[in-house]
Amino acid sequence: MPSPVFSAARTPALDPSALPQHAPLVAAVRSGMVESIHYGSGIALHADGSAAATAGDAEAPFYPRSSLKPLQAVAMVRAGLDLPADLLALAAASHSGDNLHRDGARRILELHGLDDAALENSTDLPYGTAEREEWLRNGGSATRLTQNCSGKHAAMAATCVINGWPVQGYLHPGHPLQQLAAATITELTGEEPAAVSTDGCGTPLFAHSLRGMAGAFGRIAAAAARATDDGGDAPGAEAAVGLAMQQHPHMVAGERRDVTELMRLLPGSVAKDGFEGVQLVGLADGGAVAVKISDGGDRARMPATVRILAALGVDTGALESIATAPVLGGGLPVGLLQATDFLNHAS
Repeated sequence: MPSPVFSAARTPALDPSALPQHAPLVAAVRSGMVESIHYGSGIALHADGSAAATAGDAEAPFYPRSSLKPLQAVAMVRAGLDLPADLLALAAASHSGDNLHRDGARRILELHGLDDAALENSTDLPYGTAEREEWLRNGGSATRLTQNCSGKHAAMAATCVINGWPVQGYLHPGHPLQQLAAATITELTGEEPAAVSTDGCGTPLFAHSLRGMAGAFGRIAAAAARATDDGGDAPGAEAAVGLAMQQHPHMVAGERRDVTELMRLLPGSVAKDGFEGVQLVGLADGGAVAVKISDGGDRARMPATVRILAALGVDTGALESIATAPVLGGGLPVGLLQATDFLNHAS
């Protein structure tokens, strides 16, 4: 069933004792003094599913937002979606909206006899700052194609064509496509969803734990690594999605985006961010990390992620360029955004 319409009058007061027990993950330090603190939770999983380290409340359910896209892409590939690798990466993307992204979404539609009218996502300007400014300078306005999820939605419409399912209404939770996506997410995370809602683009959204989401990303990255080692064999759905994201990180996000840089700097990784401070990273050996920033602050997402990757033995020196950011005063650096020593290491 569709998510119920929100009503503040029907929403009970929040019980503080029921809130996730987040920990201080990232601090903004200005001239030697802590100015702001971002709380959140995280987990680092070994390939066997055991925790190498945790912080905060890694078992609490949360909405993974766009980090669900690679899992949804796995569902579509299982349903027969067969795209060139760059377009499959776009199907798992929260793209910046540059020419390659917009043209890629159109190509997915055109390959299946569709056009922009098939898209049912929300309208928006390009997500990337430079891309949005260029679009507006050229007289552009908010469209479904420029919205950051258009690659996923084009792929969803295409999957409907392939299977003979109705394209119109493909976002309804009862549609065969969304039923398949829900079942695939449950399988990959190993968890039934704790809650169901609707994402910003209109897609059904499921709440899972950081542990469950990390396990899913570790599975996708490990499948991609096995496919690479096997050579010429056609990859399965999980491997196909992972390889596409690794081979075309620009299509997953865009230039000047930290997720694109992370996959370029950390070979064998599969990374995806999500609104409200979510970051997932799967590693070639099947290990993975998951981070949720409690206040949704995007600037804290990558410093916390790089810190927790170290718990899996990852050499994070190569990630220094995305692991922190300067705090400015008068346009000059006067401090640093940096991760705290927040990890609780498993015995």
